[in-house]
Amino acid sequence: MATLPVYQWRLAPDGLATRRQLRALGLRPGGQDVAAEVQRPRRHRGLLVAYLYRVDRAKPVRPMTPARRAALEAAMRARRTCPECRRDAGYCIPRSLGMCAPCSDSFTPAA
Repeated sequence: MATLPVYQWRLAPDGLATRRQLRALGLRPGGQDVAAEVQRPRRHRGLLVAYLYRVDRAKPVRPMTPARRAALEAAMRARRTCPECRRDAGYCIPRSLGMCAPCSDSFTPAA
């Protein structure tokens, strides 16, 4: 079994990039395997690991289709709609509250 090359933080060679770096370049991994990993030590916790992909094998990001845009807008609208008052809160409803802030402030649990 082959092992991945491991590089220290900021010492990876040119031609390798993380998913976020590829996305900033308008690229995606495109089904390729992980080429290497970069590790960053952290105090009081384990290593932070990021996987690297080859830039020359990356493919362009797929364009946004009207159907995908509509689906994303519907999903975000559902995250912003309060289940109690059915209004658009203008922000994503926190899962910890389960409702918008005004409804949460006036909510009294049943005894």
